Amino acid sequence: MMDTVSAMSPAALSSSTLLLTAILLSCADGKTESVYWKNKQLNLHVISRLNPAEKKNGELSNDPITFNTNLMGYPDRPGWLRYIQRTPYSDGVLYGSPTFESVGKPTVIEITAYNRRTFETARHNLILNIMSAEDFPLPYQAEFFIKNMNVEEMLASEILGDFLGAVKNVWQPERLNAINITSALDRGGRVPLPINDMKEGVYVMVGADVPFSSCLKEVENPQNQLRCSQEMEPAISCDKKFRAQFNIDWCKISLVDKTKQVLFAQEVVHGEGILPDAGEYRPPSEALKSRDYYADFLITLAVPSAVAIVLFAILGYIMCCRREGIIQLVHHSAIQKSTKELRDMSNNREIAWPLSTLPVFHPVTGEMVPPLHTDNYDNTNMPLMQTQQTMPHQTQIPQQQNAG
Repeated sequence: MMDTVSAMSPAALSSSTLLLTAILLSCADGKTESVYWKNKQLNLHVISRLNPAEKKNGELSNDPITFNTNLMGYPDRPGWLRYIQRTPYSDGVLYGSPTFESVGKPTVIEITAYNRRTFETARHNLILNIMSAEDFPLPYQAEFFIKNMNVEEMLASEILGDFLGAVKNVWQPERLNAINITSALDRGGRVPLPINDMKEGVYVMVGADVPFSSCLKEVENPQNQLRCSQEMEPAISCDKKFRAQFNIDWCKISLVDKTKQVLFAQEVVHGEGILPDAGEYRPPSEALKSRDYYADFLITLAVPSAVAIVLFAILGYIMCCRREGIIQLVHHSAIQKSTKELRDMSNNREIAWPLSTLPVFHPVTGEMVPPLHTDNYDNTNMPLMQTQQTMPHQTQIPQQQNAG
């Protein structure tokens, strides 16, 4: 089963000339369709997943189907043409506002349908004939940022018609068209978190033939500009006309008056970065004198080599002759030797006690006293703390007695 698109006629949305068409993608490969678009206004192509047989019989297919679109001979679409298909189970939409350079040039778009269940494919060529819309200029353009909408929701005829109707009530123009619709993600916005039914946001540019209303100009007054700089909502009197269905960020509204934009012819000033016109280029003649580059080659090779040799010599002298770790090695060797001697002394406990641990003088009389133990004293069984007992040469301090 292959995808098809039901044909629709252009629909007028709230006094706008929005062109809403649909593509018929038949089961036959290589079929070509031709549609007409106008520049400087929004154009849509809705790609449906149903073929005519299913529509006739009332049967619906639940096959996952994806569409790929590209300009014939190129891997992608033109810069002004966008395509969106949220899931393989939803329809695809081609939309965009052709530029002035595309007027009069047929643009061939290749649409490839791919059935992910049956692995069938079909290709459909769509020829976009771009016509000029300069007969009804819209010099006053306003771009709104709607925070509670996705681009595919805004492209629906009834939603876009409601928005244009609200703008018309505020602006009161004779002619009002939707010029372009852009997703916030294409402007560098962040993907919203999948909570609380958050939306990506969409930019909608509309054009009219009359100057901006006083309500739209309220965004430019200093008080609202200050509130926007402090991340506060500005006070707009006509916001209640949109609030019921559209949550507009008035700090991101853009008002463009093309009647005040005067194009000045920029003169080319010869200066830095611009070469003067010297006429026709004349290459040098073939009768040039030969030049010997041997001396230049030697100089180019010898000087870096000499510098490298000097640097290697200095580095070798520092590494080999100026070693600063010899003193540390000697100190480390002395510590190891002392550690070894202490370990030997702890293993042999039969040696004499160090002289520093023996008493030399009596603390009271000052006479020489013998050591507390003889040389053959078993010091291995000596307790760490001896009990108090009367020892020879031990002075006893008399204690005072109470009067009672």
